[in-house]
Amino acid sequence: MLTNRRAFLAGSTAAGLMACASQAQAAPKPTIRAIAFDAFPIFDPRPVSALVEQLFPGKGADLNNSWRTRQFEYTWLRSMGGRYKDFWSVTEEALVFAAKTLQLELTAEKRVRLMQAYLELKPWPDVAPALASLKAAGIRLAFLSNFTPGMLNAGIKNGGLEGTFEHILSTDRAKTYKPAPHAYQMGMEAFKLRREEILFAAFAGWDAAGAKWFGYPTFWVNRLHSPAEELDVAPDGAGANLADLVTFVIG
Repeated sequence: MLTNRRAFLAGSTAAGLMACASQAQAAPKPTIRAIAFDAFPIFDPRPVSALVEQLFPGKGADLNNSWRTRQFEYTWLRSMGGRYKDFWSVTEEALVFAAKTLQLELTAEKRVRLMQAYLELKPWPDVAPALASLKAAGIRLAFLSNFTPGMLNAGIKNGGLEGTFEHILSTDRAKTYKPAPHAYQMGMEAFKLRREEILFAAFAGWDAAGAKWFGYPTFWVNRLHSPAEELDVAPDGAGANLADLVTFVIG
């Protein structure tokens, strides 16, 4: 009797698992109809680092690392504390703090030059052909970035990318920063699509994790070959450049 009961339960369980597997196989894979990009998969930030080293010889790497780290720490602190300032202001304040931390003299001229470098960013070499391939495949494109609208539009103009992006979404509109859910929500609202239909293309590992937490299919454009963040999620795809992204999306 007990043996028969066990056999029945085992058979029922196996049948249930087979049914679930069949349903999973039958469920259509969501079609990617749009891509929301962070700024840095598109814009190459290396000229900023080069200028930092030029202005502070031998100290450039330390200053750049401290500046970049504090830049994002300030966005998160201001989001959590409800004390919003736009990304341009946060970037400048982070620069001032980083220079003070390293006891470097940040003159007014150097401060202006380093900030201006963010308005002179140009696309990575692989960007134009990749975006052309995506648009030819009918994929809708947008920015979804912490950059201010002015920073994003400057980069678009520098790279001759006018008309490429359907939406220029700055988290300044939401008065918060990624990875806050309502920052990522802007993509759905702009495209009028389900989150499953919008791929988020991240530059930083933490941003890829934030987009996955929100529910976007996510591709990590890991140009710096960084290790994955320990945040309990993984991107759906990853690669070193936008050619890898194109392969992931359209083959």
